[in-house]
This record gives sequence, C-alpha cells and structure tokens, in this order.
Amino acid sequence: MAKRNANLLVDENEEEIVKDLELAKKADEVLIEDVEEEPIKLEKKHDDLLNFNWNATGKKDDTYSKEEREKLESLYGNTLSTISENEVIEGTVVAKNSREVVVNIGYKSEGVISLNEFRYNPELKIGEKVEVLVESQEDPNGQLILSHKKARSVKSWDRVNKALEDSEIIKGFVKCRTKGGMIVDVFGIEAFLPGSQIDVKPIRDYDVFVGKTMEFKVVKINQEFKNVVVSHKALIEEELEQQKKDIISKLEKGQVLEGTVKNITSYGVFIDLGGVDGLIHITDLSWGRISHPEEIVQLDSKINVVILDFDDDKKRIALGLKQLTTHPWEALNADLKVSDKLTGKVVVMADYGAFVEIAPGVEGLIHVSEMSWSQHLRSAQDFLKVGDDVEAIILTLDREERKMSLGIKQLKPDPWTDIDAKYQVKSKHTGIIRNFTNFGVFVELEEGIDGLIHISDLSWTKKIRHPAEFCSIGENIEIAVLEIDKENRRLSLGHKQLEENPWDVFETIFTLDSIHEGTILTVSDKGATVALPYGVEGFVTPKNLVKKDGSMATVDEKLEFKVIDFSKEGKKIILSHSKVFEDTKKEETPVKKRTKKTKQEPAPKAEITTLGDVTGLAELKDKMESSEKESKKKEKNNEE
Repeated sequence: MAKRNANLLVDENEEEIVKDLELAKKADEVLIEDVEEEPIKLEKKHDDLLNFNWNATGKKDDTYSKEEREKLESLYGNTLSTISENEVIEGTVVAKNSREVVVNIGYKSEGVISLNEFRYNPELKIGEKVEVLVESQEDPNGQLILSHKKARSVKSWDRVNKALEDSEIIKGFVKCRTKGGMIVDVFGIEAFLPGSQIDVKPIRDYDVFVGKTMEFKVVKINQEFKNVVVSHKALIEEELEQQKKDIISKLEKGQVLEGTVKNITSYGVFIDLGGVDGLIHITDLSWGRISHPEEIVQLDSKINVVILDFDDDKKRIALGLKQLTTHPWEALNADLKVSDKLTGKVVVMADYGAFVEIAPGVEGLIHVSEMSWSQHLRSAQDFLKVGDDVEAIILTLDREERKMSLGIKQLKPDPWTDIDAKYQVKSKHTGIIRNFTNFGVFVELEEGIDGLIHISDLSWTKKIRHPAEFCSIGENIEIAVLEIDKENRRLSLGHKQLEENPWDVFETIFTLDSIHEGTILTVSDKGATVALPYGVEGFVTPKNLVKKDGSMATVDEKLEFKVIDFSKEGKKIILSHSKVFEDTKKEETPVKKRTKKTKQEPAPKAEITTLGDVTGLAELKDKMESSEKESKKKEKNNEE
C-alpha cells in the first residue's frame, strides 16, 4: 500500500518525492545501535503519507466556511429542475444542426435529440417549445438522454382526440402510400389519409405527396381499434366555402368570367371560377349537336363563360359557352321560305323522324310521315341513317320559335293524283303483303299506294280467324280493287273476288237432306268442323256427332253427313251424322210392322183396293209427312 501511494506521490508532486528520498538517505546513515528505533520512525512517516489530503494537492485553500458552502450549494441546487426518468416535460430548442437538436429542460445538462424525430415539423426553430421524455438522467458519458418521439407517443392519443373535439388544425408527415390513400404520421401515430380527402380535385399521382409535411384535420377516430382518419381536403373546403360566399355574393346573371376546365363528364364540363365551381351543360357548349364535351373543350384549359343562373342556397352555378356567340338562327338566310329546296346532314335519328342540320346550330325535322307517300306505318330508320346527306323541301318555318319541318316525299310525284286511272275498280293487280292486323292484310301495290284486304275477302270457302293462317308477310298476292277513297287515301282490296262465288254452285249441290261424305277437321265443346267436297266446310253440333253405336265421332274420321241447314248469305252449312241413321231407322220401322201383320193376317186374294182405301192412305201419308216436317222444324229450332 505504501508502495502504491509512493507511486501516486511521484505522479502528483515531484518535490515531495525528492524530500522523501533525502529522508531515506539520512536514515541509512544512522548508527547500527539506533536501527531498532528507526523503523518505528519510518513507519510513522508512512502513516502521515496515508493521511495526506490528495484532493487538495495543487489547489488553493478553501475560502468558504462549512456553513457558507452549504448555503451556496442549496442556492445552486434550486436553479436546477428536479426530473425523473420516463417523465414527459416541456423543453426549449436551444441549438439545431443538420443531424441533431439540442433541448434545454432546465437540468444541469442539456439533451440531444435526433432531427429525424422532428421530420413532421421541418420548420422547427430555435426557441420553440417541444415536449420530451426523459429516458435517462445521465448515461455512462454523463449525457442527459431525451426523446421527442416517445413524448409525442405518450400524449398523442389524448392530443388526437382533443384535435377532433376542437376541430384543431394539426401537422402531419406523409410517410408512404397505401391502398386507397396515404399513411400520415400525426403525433407519432400512423393515421390514414384517404385519396378522396387529399384535395378537392381528383389526384392523379399520389407519390408527389410522400415525404411532405401538410396540415390536416382529424375527421374520424375508431376508439376500439385505435384508427385515425385525417383530411387535408376539409381545410381546403373550409377556405373554399368562404371564397364561394364571397364570389357568389358578387355574381350576376349575364356576367362573363374566366375559368379553368376542372373536370369533363359525358353530360357537361365543370369550371373552376377561382374557388367556386360551375357547370356548363353539354347543351350549352355549342349551338350545334355534339356527342361529347371533349369535342369543344380540353382539361385544364382556360375559357370565358357566361353566368346563366345560380342558386344561393345550393351553391350551384349554371354556365354557358355557346351564349357568347350569336345564335345561328339569327344568321340564317332571310330569303329562305316554305317550299324552298335545301340540303343538310342527318344528325339525330328517332322512331318518329330525323333531325337534319342545314347549318351549324340550325336543324329541321323530317317526320316519318313526310318520308314516303305510303300510308303504311314504318320507322324512320327504314329511310335514313345518321350521317346521310339529304335533299328536302321546307314545309314549315318559324323563325321566332326557331323551328323548321322538312319533307322528302314531296320531291316525288304524289301517286294518289292519278289513282283512279291507274287502279280502277275491279282491276286486278299484284302486291306485296306488308303487315297483318286482326281484321285484315295491308298490301303495298307500289311506293305510296297501300290497300287493305279485309279478312272476309280472303277466301270464299275457308273460315279464317287470323290472316297469318292464309298468307305470310313479304309474299306476293293477287288482288282485285273493290273500292277507292281518294280523299282519305284508302284502297279496299279483295283476294277472293278473283274467282266467281262458289256458293252459287254449292246451293245446288248441298241441298237440304242431301247426304255427303266428309272428314272431321276439328272437334271442340261447341261442335266439329267437317271438310266437304269442293273445298267447302260444314259445321256439326255435338249431339249430331253421335255415331250409331253411341260413341262420339273424332278428328280425322271420314263419315256420312246429312245437310240440315244451308245459308248462302251466311256461307254456312249445318250437318248431322246422327240424322243419317236415325231417319233410315224411322223409314224402316213401319215396313217391318206391315210385313209382320201381313204374315199373321193375310189379305183375301179377291180383295180389291177401293177409292176409299186410296184416299185413306193418302191422308195417312200427308199426316206422316207433316209430322216429320214438324219434328225437323223442332230439331232445327233446338240446334239454333
């Protein structure tokens, strides 16, 4: 121990070392008889060295008393802050460089914080107050360790909730892009910034915002999942709302303003008027017809517009572009009049007609009825299509209402002018079937000449329920002209009139009680239809369909039928199958009785028929015939 202290003494003060060496030399010269006492003196000398105040070596004597020193230490201690680790306190930025920020929290030393923890606030200045968390009062190097990021994290959730309640404007650092928006560092919390909340106008490139510090408002917080949604758009909208009020208060109808094309849609163009948006409807872009607004304007271009109308409550502004130019109708040739011929291009097609542009912004309508002399209902698409160049006649012209009607059929002669000479009554022609109705067939004889064949004039013999049973659309059909109504442009046609009326002949063939063979075509609850010779059809009631064996006749059976009624005017033949065998049975029954009676009571061979007998037989015959007629009459009444 003495040796170690001696070494320290050499290091501390060379003069003391020299003195010790001199003492050691004198000790060597002591007499041998004094050797036993000398070690005691040396040992005492070493004890003095051990009790030496090494801290005072090389220093001036303390000029303060113990009481004064304690007082000074107390005053100095009160000037320093009392801090504890993990405590969040407020500090002041006292220095800043490209890498670090020095913060004074009133402690005996200052803390150094990485500048990265302040990247959300690139405008950090010296003298600004910041919150820091004390991580360590003193590290191995004696340095105070602080963290701004951790301090923000500790108080961030409370601050975020307070920002939402107070609608406070806060700053955040845009960290990166994510699906549907951006991730923003707000008070050390990762908040979501939706793409729709970045700006009031659509954003095409999100990447330009990454790494930027922006102002936001907290718009939504999910307390359960600790999710925060912020908006930069809300700040812009608040500012724009005030600008809108100022701008709208100064608006006047008819006022011309300069604006920027903000957005283009299929129905119109949105114009930014410097903080407030207005809409130019597609119909107010051009006097002429356009298919899309992009034909007139381009995105981000500056144009002059006129205010057509605005709504103070809904903040809607209707703008116009075409109104800045003269209306084309005002520049229309003043010499144009009804019956003049002009040319144009078909711009719009509808079922009822075609719109023809004869000059930019000036259109006329050709109604479908003015496209052809035909009275047959057709669609405008059958005559024209968009883009066709047409020549037309002006039918009406109203410059005040800016309306014009045109016609193209007037360019051809009216076929009804000489209809009497061309299609005389009873003359025969060939036409094309164009359409069906429940009551007849429309036949086109030529362009503009249509006629109707009533369903009753299609056939003499067949009962036609619908024209489709007899003919088809598009087929050629031969007709006879029955009647002409030139004033109403109507033709009455017939097809069966090409032949003589066969019912004149049928009247002589299908007489009452005559029997004919026929084939059953259809059977229903009301009766059956029977095909007879010569292409004519008859009708049988259900009770007259009973066969001899008691069963009912069925379809496709070929049987004999008796004519029980014939109507030439109504073209009806009423038949009965049952009458065929019932009448035969009636006729056979009396003969059998007489035969039997003759066998039992043979007449005397010598007996001669007298005049009275003949007279009695005649009366009996008359009674039988009259009774038979009465029974037929009753049956007929029952059938009817």
